[in-house]
Amino acid sequence: MATDQLDAPDVTVITGAAGWLGTGLLSGFGDDGRHRRDGRLRVLVRDPSETASVRRVAPDVHVDVVVGDISRRDDVDRLFVGVDDSVGTVDVIHTAGVIHPPSVAEFDAVNHRGTANLVAAAERAGIRRMVHVSSNSPFGTNASRADTFRNDEPYHPYLGYGQSKMLAELCVLEAAERGLNAVMVRPPWFYGPHQPARQTTFFTMVRTGRFPVLGDGGQRRSMSYIDNLVQGIVLAELTPTDPGLGWWIADARPYTVAEIVDTVGAALRDEGYEVRPNRVRLPELAGTVAERIDRMLQRSGRYHQQFHVLGEMNKTIAVDISAARRDLGYDPEVELYEGMRRSIQWCRQQGIEL
Repeated sequence: MATDQLDAPDVTVITGAAGWLGTGLLSGFGDDGRHRRDGRLRVLVRDPSETASVRRVAPDVHVDVVVGDISRRDDVDRLFVGVDDSVGTVDVIHTAGVIHPPSVAEFDAVNHRGTANLVAAAERAGIRRMVHVSSNSPFGTNASRADTFRNDEPYHPYLGYGQSKMLAELCVLEAAERGLNAVMVRPPWFYGPHQPARQTTFFTMVRTGRFPVLGDGGQRRSMSYIDNLVQGIVLAELTPTDPGLGWWIADARPYTVAEIVDTVGAALRDEGYEVRPNRVRLPELAGTVAERIDRMLQRSGRYHQQFHVLGEMNKTIAVDISAARRDLGYDPEVELYEGMRRSIQWCRQQGIEL
């Protein structure tokens, strides 16, 4: 059972603050957010142009912005200048990562080496707690549609991204053995406001009836609405547990691919969009062929997002969140239909055309 929570820290260090998840965290920490905190936020962004947008997300919170690259040790060290236990309690939330890079080499540089840099800096700073945001990819895909990943799965990384996130987890686990109070959360495919262009493309493909469903669409997928994920991260940060633990953080249940497409279509219609019937049905073999091409490209150092995504579409990635419920008191409140409607409403507010 979850124990009493710690108070929010005096300083929260966040990597990847301008990204999808980082922005969701900042929004949650502001005055209007569910997880409002009064302490300072020290955040890392990669590009100077992101500074203003990060501050706009949480204008009522003291945000110190550091511009730097997580893969550069000196940049990560600058993130911790003046941040140690002398300023009070310090927690670290590590969201920075790359999913669809221009080259395979960036997986290791950002996801693995970047995490190693951060862990080393956090150890020197004497932080109170670190939450590393991992993925399902270090564990691959389920053996069958009926299978569900438990909390003690062995590593079986899926391609370059999975390998890099596995190595990142191992960095965290080694640091925990050395005494760093570090834990991990493992979200699968997440969705919600502040989404990047690839999620907008997903909505557009569903609306126009062009999203590829492989076979009968019965492959199961766990997904995590971003507010559910932020809840899980904050609970992992503030709930006292042993170091080195990790939890699946997702919606209450997995959905089939066919259900996901139908639900997104229903949400779009209910938000006033014209939605065409899905016309793209491909054999499951298409996913197998795409995966083979993806593997061949990645072996040569190249990465192609479309082949990678299609290569996963005939697979099940379903997880069991019962350990997070038990250890952290995690209780995901938003399911797919409501979360997708909120996502669509956010797009409209931003003037994004679907």
